[in-house]
Amino acid sequence: MDSIAQPAAAEQPSASRNRLLLIIYTAAIFVSALLLFSVQPLFTKMVLPRLGGSPAVWSVAMVFFQSLLLAGYAYAHLLMQIKNRVVPVVVHLVLLIAAFVTLPLGIASAYGEPPASGYAFWLLGLFVTSIGLPFFALAANNPLLQAWFVRTGHPDGHDPYFLYASSNIGSFLALLSYPFLLEPMFTLHAQNRLWTGGYGLLILLIGACGVMLLRSPKVAEADTRTDDANAPAPGVVTRLRWIFLAAVPSGLLIAVTAHISTDVAAAPLLWVLPLSLYLLTWVVVFQSRPLLPHKWMLMLQPLAIAGVIFLLAFGGEQNLLLTLGGHQLCFFIIAMACHGELARTRPAARYLTGFYVALSFGGMVGGLFAGLVAPFTFSWIAEYPILVALAALCRPSANERLAGLVRWYWLALALLAAALVVPSYTSGDLSTWFEDHRVWVAGAVSVLAALLALALNADRWKIFATVALALALTRIYPADEGRVTTVRSFFGVHKIVVTPGGYFHVLMHGTTIHGAERFRNNDGTPVTGRPEPITYYHKDGGIGQAITAIRERKGAPLKVAAIGVGSGTLACAAAPREDWKFFEIDQSMVDAARDPKNFRYISSCLPDLKPVIGDARLTFAREPDGIYDLIIVDAYSSDAIPIHLATQEAMKIYKEKLAPHGAVVMHVSNRHLDLEPVVVGIADANDLKSWVFDEDSGRDADYIFSTDVVISAREADDVGRLASSKQWEETDADEKVRVWTDDYSNILGALYRRLRFGEQ
Repeated sequence: MDSIAQPAAAEQPSASRNRLLLIIYTAAIFVSALLLFSVQPLFTKMVLPRLGGSPAVWSVAMVFFQSLLLAGYAYAHLLMQIKNRVVPVVVHLVLLIAAFVTLPLGIASAYGEPPASGYAFWLLGLFVTSIGLPFFALAANNPLLQAWFVRTGHPDGHDPYFLYASSNIGSFLALLSYPFLLEPMFTLHAQNRLWTGGYGLLILLIGACGVMLLRSPKVAEADTRTDDANAPAPGVVTRLRWIFLAAVPSGLLIAVTAHISTDVAAAPLLWVLPLSLYLLTWVVVFQSRPLLPHKWMLMLQPLAIAGVIFLLAFGGEQNLLLTLGGHQLCFFIIAMACHGELARTRPAARYLTGFYVALSFGGMVGGLFAGLVAPFTFSWIAEYPILVALAALCRPSANERLAGLVRWYWLALALLAAALVVPSYTSGDLSTWFEDHRVWVAGAVSVLAALLALALNADRWKIFATVALALALTRIYPADEGRVTTVRSFFGVHKIVVTPGGYFHVLMHGTTIHGAERFRNNDGTPVTGRPEPITYYHKDGGIGQAITAIRERKGAPLKVAAIGVGSGTLACAAAPREDWKFFEIDQSMVDAARDPKNFRYISSCLPDLKPVIGDARLTFAREPDGIYDLIIVDAYSSDAIPIHLATQEAMKIYKEKLAPHGAVVMHVSNRHLDLEPVVVGIADANDLKSWVFDEDSGRDADYIFSTDVVISAREADDVGRLASSKQWEETDADEKVRVWTDDYSNILGALYRRLRFGEQ
């Protein structure tokens, strides 16, 4: 009996060691991923006020993070070429400690006000100098710890890729917890301290991982190496394929986020959903038994591509939730197919770090294309359809069915393309029919691409060419919204739409109208004379009433500061001899508004207007104190808002610039966020009283919209007749709504109030 029991007792410590080793390594990788993906929204939020809250800050941040991931993975790969096990452990711990010394996170002192141009490169430099070292150290942890795990001789060391799923679970949870837990509960300062504490905990965990590696018997390491010693090294073609498979979904992540926040809706937190789905794909494909088998995803991928084409042809306004959900579902399937191919072709454990270098390099290439190259190259979100077409090339090579029939496909496709494209250069009935049926024409070609893949198992290049034709048709035959000109800059893509018949010129960002001007009367004759302000700025709306009331109260020409130019509508709200000064962050927007072919407000009413270019929080703060009778804050980019213009500190600046009886008007119309309590709260924190205007105009057909406006002043007499108007309600601060500051804001709370109380 004793002789039988003895071996079991001898095996027990090894099993305990393996369990402990697995727990510590999994915990270290999980915490590392948690920190890696929570620092992105944390530091991005710290940076946003420097660049007007532009959504493009997130895109550039993604490029930075992907580039640093590549650097971290390359560092891990080089470090693991050292055969001595002590050197990698010591070097990496020294790096982590050096990075810890630079904490807590903060913006580098050398970076003050942004330059007049080159925002993206300025922002990249800011990220590198501010958080480059701690992020670089975090970026290396995933491949490095997996390589250490292999060398410990753990029984699962021959295929350590399951730890990558653990890493992405941590990333996924970090991403979702930030807007739903960390941001509503903690100030930026508190978040920073928590993150610093987490970094210290990670150093201890990685130190424990290093100790366990050094205490592992070298024979175990040798055994692990023997397991895959005969596995061939990946060739150049294989590595290039890995890079391509990683680049397409990485670029598509940024492109689909840009598309749904530009051409569909700019709802807050929208960037969270595509990135969460992107991370979820990594979690699923690297499981030992994926919940969604790769062959299913390959079957669904052509249908997902066809789905994107249908959605692009339809546009974004028909059914907002269906459109948003459709784009993201299709993105998830396409990313699953690409990442599934990566998981299927992953190399043996001995080539693990090189595999991760290829993945991160591909991620960086995709991010650079969608985040930096495309915005400077295209005037619209062209990167989205381009990457959707390239996704067809991510399919594995296939043996075609009915090869005799398929070989004639190139000729058939060329004839089909000619038949569909040539009519676009004519003005006959056929061209009109194609325009009226653009959805079904493009959709039919996309369905043809899907049938090629599913029924004939066609070559991926044939599928790619068919998809490219279908996507081209969505641009060749435009939607029936009128003639569209796009203006793209770092701060987004704006559309200038000339409605059918040329009656109105409309400035849009996504599905949100930012201004409009009537160019033709109802009888078709051209509008002459001084343009009449419409949309949110008509004389009977909240902003129009506020301007009139302050003008009447003063009884003399006003001195006004207007933050945000838009279509230039407010230029025609100025009365003779009044001094109006505009502040605008986007020069391209000023150029578009100044061009009389687009809008005539500025050229007709204030032709000598020279807006102050730059973020208004910085430029307006330099204005002299006590000089403005009225300050109008109207600087929203679609339905996303520059939060730093709606904080207690921002209102303090506005108050300082007001004349003794001046007032601040803030335009808070928003489909997704309830901002009235926010503005009332920051005004109350600065000892200002507030009145809220919220009334439906009922004249949307004439581009005259209802507006939500808050006017704040020191005393009731300062707002004149508005204080006694039935359309304006004096409103006290809501004690349930925490005051927004530069250190705290709660977008989720504003979103919840809008969903709960609607458009009351």
